[in-house]
Amino acid sequence: MATERKYGMSTHHLVAAHYPRLSAFCVWIVTMMLPFPLNAETMELSQDAILRARQATVGILAETQDQRMPEKPGKVIVRGTGFHLRDGYVITARHAAEKHQLSTGTVVQKQIRVLTNDLHELPADLVSDSAFMDVVVYRVVEQYRSKFQAGTSFATNEVLPGLEVFTVGYPLGWGPTMAFGRIGNTNTFLQTVDTRLIQADLSACSGNSGGGLFNAQGDIVGIVHAVIQVDKEETQAHCSRMTFVIPGILAERIINAALSGRPLAFSRLGVHMTSVKDGTKLRVAVKEVADPAKSAGIQKHDILLAIEETEILDGAQLKNFLIERTSPGQEVSVKVRRVDVDLTFHVVLGGG
Repeated sequence: MATERKYGMSTHHLVAAHYPRLSAFCVWIVTMMLPFPLNAETMELSQDAILRARQATVGILAETQDQRMPEKPGKVIVRGTGFHLRDGYVITARHAAEKHQLSTGTVVQKQIRVLTNDLHELPADLVSDSAFMDVVVYRVVEQYRSKFQAGTSFATNEVLPGLEVFTVGYPLGWGPTMAFGRIGNTNTFLQTVDTRLIQADLSACSGNSGGGLFNAQGDIVGIVHAVIQVDKEETQAHCSRMTFVIPGILAERIINAALSGRPLAFSRLGVHMTSVKDGTKLRVAVKEVADPAKSAGIQKHDILLAIEETEILDGAQLKNFLIERTSPGQEVSVKVRRVDVDLTFHVVLGGG
């Protein structure tokens, strides 16, 4: 016997958990502009890519219950967005899957229900979550995995400013809807996560959290994390054309580690940095040094110039390179300037 379900509008915050209001002024402060190519290859979005993205996108469901009338069924709402990767694995934002409990506070739910593009409501169990990058992995119960019409994959190409992208999701709990735009700055920073975010110029609202940002081929280049609230009214529902996404290259590393059942370890160079002026150019220098950098020969006051031929412009860039491009135990070349001599050291990265 079929059961009637009522789906209402979600007012869940997209602006990241614990930071419900970031002003436009904050954006100017936390956005770091690094040199990048001023154009990107333009490719026409294919209808096949759009269809696959729609079929892979799911709504993250939540049920509201009036505590004053526990005997009355609650209304089911779509509180966030996710996407089916493959084999029943569903990815979404961690804050879109959290639930507040009086006894334990805010926790990631052990099981959620997802709504597919063709309106199947499926249970999914928690596999792994990462507070570090606001990513969580669920897996749909085995008997229902065949209900998915399509999966998706992460993009292998570099994400450049100007790249045409689109997203599918449930803004304000309604959808699925689609929004189209372009990549903006690929190195922005908010207080809500510990590494870089990618800024995209496309419309997103509360409820888009956890949805995929797709390229012209329908591959994932990022996961929707936050929007910036610029209106003056204090409301729970926010929309913006300034959207911030978790880089796909990092999300994929976190997800692959979760699927393999091993913890993801990040590389450690062993330096604390400070800003200095090298001629007319601002650079970063070693403020404190420990192993493995110290054992390799890097010293206090050395100016960091490059790692693996990638120029180091600030501490955030070095941190992101280590997180996204390296693994513990890997040997990397680090170029420094000591007084007026350029030196290159080979460092076997530590873990942490």
